[in-house]
Amino acid sequence: MSTSSEDAPTFDVLLAGTVFFDIVFTGFPHPPAPGTEVWTTGMGSSPGGIANLAVATSRLGLCTGLAAGFGDDLYGDWMWQVLRDQEHVDLSRSRRFHAWHTPVTVSLAMDDDRSMVTHGHPPPESVAALLDPPPPTRAVLADLGDPEVRSADWWRTAATQGALVFADAGWDPEQVWDRRILTDLADCYAFTPNAQEAMGYTRTDSPQAALRALADHVPLAVVTRGHEGVIAIDSATGEEAEVPALDVAAIDPTGAGDVFAAALVLGTVRGWPLTKRLRFATLCSSLAVQQFGGSLAAPGWGDIADWWRDVRTRADAGESSARETAGAYSFLTECLAGMTTRRVRRAEATIARFSDADLASPDAEPPTAPSSGQ
Repeated sequence: MSTSSEDAPTFDVLLAGTVFFDIVFTGFPHPPAPGTEVWTTGMGSSPGGIANLAVATSRLGLCTGLAAGFGDDLYGDWMWQVLRDQEHVDLSRSRRFHAWHTPVTVSLAMDDDRSMVTHGHPPPESVAALLDPPPPTRAVLADLGDPEVRSADWWRTAATQGALVFADAGWDPEQVWDRRILTDLADCYAFTPNAQEAMGYTRTDSPQAALRALADHVPLAVVTRGHEGVIAIDSATGEEAEVPALDVAAIDPTGAGDVFAAALVLGTVRGWPLTKRLRFATLCSSLAVQQFGGSLAAPGWGDIADWWRDVRTRADAGESSARETAGAYSFLTECLAGMTTRRVRRAEATIARFSDADLASPDAEPPTAPSSGQ
């Protein structure tokens, strides 16, 4: 998003990190065991890692700049094309590296959970070097759980130039919950952990206590609580809010937190009240978990318009829960006015082939496997 003013931000959102080629298998008849072969009923692939955030922000209409390394293999070619040409993510700060292969993650979705296997190597050049100096931006999304990101200067420099830094930290597998992350929040505008992470970093015993502790460190403290909804404090405006979760059939949680953060950024740069921001972010993440595929599960405005049309139809028919939801989300009518609601593409089974991941179900019969000759 270039503007005529030299002082205006180049981007709405600036991101940096690793892009993975994600392959998701669904519809397992039983878990795989050593020495066996399992045929599944569904498969999808999409750009993953930091691409989850990049696609989520771009599909909401935010001008998104991404700094990342891409291999020169077929996976790298495909993801570059998808992000630049299909999703309209600006890759001017990204680089293609010769003879460096794309990091790959295989996700096995089973029994409302998932296991992942990943392979990759560090890029020949650090991501931080691609942002020295960072271009002007209105907002930055930074994962402080990544030691490389925490030690980098680019997002702190962006903050000194006026960018709002939205930080997350992710799950600590060792559950040490390094409190130095709270010190790093001094350069951040918002922090958006889930309840377990928030309680771990603040050494508190409830999401509410954790939220109040985090509000001492950042202007916007947000704690997500899964099916219990989200709570937040905006110290800059004095607002406090609690928003319930939407009742949806979740099939893949991959990238839901990224979609929530993307929607929160949109509401913030538009100057929305806190409750409106939280409702919108909750809606977007709820739409994402009803699709497979991480980044390409992120909703566009067309998905939001479809959901809103369905809610109003059910409300007009007298459904009490729909009437309540329609009242809470009445602001969507204004948001959708004049908005381009193009259809977005979902995860693909193989490169340039549509996914059948969403066709998988626990009751589906797997195809008969041909002899592998092994």
